[in-house]
Amino acid sequence: MSAETIFTNARIVLADEVVDGSVRVVDARIAAIDSGASAPAGALDLGGDYLLPGLVELHTDNLEKHFTPRPGVRWPPLSAVLNHDLQIAGAGITTVFDAISLGDVHRDSDRIVNLGAMIETVLTGHERGMLRADHRLHLRCEISHEACVDYYRQLADNPLVSLVSVMDHTPGQRQFVSMERFRTYYQKQHRLDDEQFLEVQRSRLAAQATYAGPNRRAVVALAAEKGHRLASHDDATEEHVAEAVADGIAIAEFPTTVAAARASHEAGLKVLMGAPNVVLGGSQSGNVSALDLAREGVLDILSSDYVPGALVAGAFRLAEIGVPLPEAVATVSRTPARAVGLDDRGAIAPGLRADLVQVRLADGVPIVRSVWREGVRIV
Repeated sequence: MSAETIFTNARIVLADEVVDGSVRVVDARIAAIDSGASAPAGALDLGGDYLLPGLVELHTDNLEKHFTPRPGVRWPPLSAVLNHDLQIAGAGITTVFDAISLGDVHRDSDRIVNLGAMIETVLTGHERGMLRADHRLHLRCEISHEACVDYYRQLADNPLVSLVSVMDHTPGQRQFVSMERFRTYYQKQHRLDDEQFLEVQRSRLAAQATYAGPNRRAVVALAAEKGHRLASHDDATEEHVAEAVADGIAIAEFPTTVAAARASHEAGLKVLMGAPNVVLGGSQSGNVSALDLAREGVLDILSSDYVPGALVAGAFRLAEIGVPLPEAVATVSRTPARAVGLDDRGAIAPGLRADLVQVRLADGVPIVRSVWREGVRIV
């Protein structure tokens, strides 16, 4: 027997327009979209709220925060994953790529200590049907770290892995062109004195010289072998973009300059920027504003990065500066889904998964009221 749900009295955000009407869901798929004020018996009345496609998140560091909520604190792994999942789903995100770093600029960082537990526990939650959102893994390869390729090889056949990024957080380039900005950020984050910081700086520069080139080539080759989509992190120059194009990169994550973003966009890479950058009106690292890239027409995808709720807020902020709402919503749904080959979701259209989000605006702030994944309410 088929399961049917009808959502009515909704402002439905479609791929190219917003319509008032109803959406009929049958067996986890969208069956029909009807405009007009009709309200079939038994329909779920959304009270004039927006109905968006489920949000698709390609890069969130939120899982790491739940494993280590404070410096030195190790939260129980399953509890950490479930708490992270609840926060993700509550933000309207129905498909999430948990970004997990393979290597770090700080040798004994929480990222490295928690790596195995994060991977294993997300997979366990997925296999046991414990998670509200559809979780995938995004492996962030810190190419200046000596072990990043070994980590990737060990995880390459994990069924949840389908997105891999190459990144290099060595000070003095890319995200931290200014050594002084890096010093201020890094010393505060890791609570280092001046002598400790200088030692980290020296060791990271030496490691980059030794490992970055060979590791990048190995990561790119393994991604091609395994069929994983590739992203490039913090490109700053046209030379960086040219290298990304030559490596078969599909997504340009957080380009740090207008020139790099424009070159990436023109080369066919999908330009991904942080939604917190949009909400706050600028980058915490002093790099390019995502709003400026939107105005330039070279912003394709938003990521919640370190604040899950920033994803829906970022989409509506784009609408405030003149981006048509369907186009703004596409940056957090259809475009990221297509960028990683998920053609069965990301839009409200017949035949696609019934991943849906009910959103109400209160004083201009979007409030996620209910969330459905494949027609089943998860929030």
